[in-house]
Amino acid sequence: MVAVAFVTMGVGVNARTAFSLLFPPILQEFGWERGVTAGAFSFGFFISAVLSPLLGRLMDRHGPLVVLEAGVGIMGVGMLLAAQVSQPWHLYLTLGVLVGAGSVALGFTGQALHLPNWFVRRRGLAMSIAFSGVGIGSIVLLPWLQSLIEQAGWRAACTGMGILVFVLLAPLNLLIRRRPEDLGTGPDGDGVAPASSAAAKPHANIVDHAWTSIDWTLARAMRTARFWWIAAGYFCGLYAWYAVQVHQTKYLIESGFAPMYAAWALGFVSFAAIPGQIALGHISDRIGREWVWTVGNAGFVLCYIALLLMQAAPSPALLWFMVLAQGFLGYGLTSVVGAIPAEIFQGRHYGGIFGTLMGIGISGGALGPWVTGALYDASGGYALAFSLALGCSVASAVCIWLAAPRKIRAVAGRIGRG
Repeated sequence: MVAVAFVTMGVGVNARTAFSLLFPPILQEFGWERGVTAGAFSFGFFISAVLSPLLGRLMDRHGPLVVLEAGVGIMGVGMLLAAQVSQPWHLYLTLGVLVGAGSVALGFTGQALHLPNWFVRRRGLAMSIAFSGVGIGSIVLLPWLQSLIEQAGWRAACTGMGILVFVLLAPLNLLIRRRPEDLGTGPDGDGVAPASSAAAKPHANIVDHAWTSIDWTLARAMRTARFWWIAAGYFCGLYAWYAVQVHQTKYLIESGFAPMYAAWALGFVSFAAIPGQIALGHISDRIGREWVWTVGNAGFVLCYIALLLMQAAPSPALLWFMVLAQGFLGYGLTSVVGAIPAEIFQGRHYGGIFGTLMGIGISGGALGPWVTGALYDASGGYALAFSLALGCSVASAVCIWLAAPRKIRAVAGRIGRG
């Protein structure tokens, strides 16, 4: 399942990320306001936010196969239709609604709904390996798309990506299963219920037995402070993430970098995330989820500092520092995005709870690009917008410490340490 998720995310997430490459030529062709154009990405994220709770319930009821294949169809159609855009509402419908809706199923939310079923001891490591597929996909697909844009136009790039989504992902996701028991194994690749495994000792890592004894429904979870601390942490974290992702390419071009150079920078952000996500996912299994979430947000703080410094003195050194901070550290957030709520609200209703949390988080991701574009239009620069996003990263780290998953379940490296 990790291998399937690896490839699916490599294509599915980067189909959405490609908006950053499509953004400059669309602005050039139509001359629309920057806030209006970036708003299509934000609108798609708002649709994803609305769909996330429904996605969790569908996953609980029908399993990942149905959900992921539906995502393939919706995203593929959205990319193909995007080649026909001529009005702003066309952009909102295709690259916004359809690609956004498909990406929530194929991307971090959809994968984090079913992958935790497959791992307990190595949950952080396994999910970070699966999510690192985004990095491989970015370094392969984004330069390819930029080349298509330069040679044949942005419409041809949309068509090419739509065909790739259908041809590669539709057959691949037929391999998906709901739980390891469907293949005759247990979590972490163990045999079914082995006597010595953590699966046979379900209470081995529990710190708060009273909390974990509750059958957590969405309604019960929403009456707790922990739910809302996670929601706020995800909202602020994704705000900072996507505020830079959508505007980065345009910002770098305006700072004097060539479009292909800016495209490679965008690709290398996700490529740099590969070792970072895997390392931080493994570390989170040893020291705890809060520390890794903090490191990820620190990466975005450094990223925004570098971008702000570039306004006065753009240089390749600052650019690649920004790339490493954003990718190697910042994208490490994904290694624990599914693990944090699973430690606190794990149970038979987890899909609905996690889907709702991600819906709130995705709302932040939707707001980030739009607010950043609107602040640019109002102020004529990115200083205020990037400073706001930097503050969101700090707030996000604080929120997850207040949610305190370590006080509910200990990670494998902390079991037996008191």
